[in-house]
Amino acid sequence: MEVSKDMVRGYLSAIVLNVLAQGESYGYQVTKDIAALSGGAYEINEATLYTVFKRLENAGLIASHWGDESQGGRRKYYQITKTGKIELTDERANWQLAAKTIDTLINGRL
Repeated sequence: MEVSKDMVRGYLSAIVLNVLAQGESYGYQVTKDIAALSGGAYEINEATLYTVFKRLENAGLIASHWGDESQGGRRKYYQITKTGKIELTDERANWQLAAKTIDTLINGRL
């Protein structure tokens, strides 16, 4: 079973920040890491990922640099910034509240 892309859309920044908080990486590896973290239930497409990268970089939450060409073509590497780590902490707190609230709204009784 796959997770609806609509359900994940609002959390893409937090998901990418979480992956980058575990170490600098490049686009293809981030897509593989997201698929692995979700147990294959969610796969981010490349165009969406690079849109998220651009938004996060413009906001100062991640930084990028070009790697060397030692293993084929040059890769652009991304890393989380100090501001990005603070944002990730905030996003995790927001997620906890949202998950609890949605669970109550879907499963709760009056």
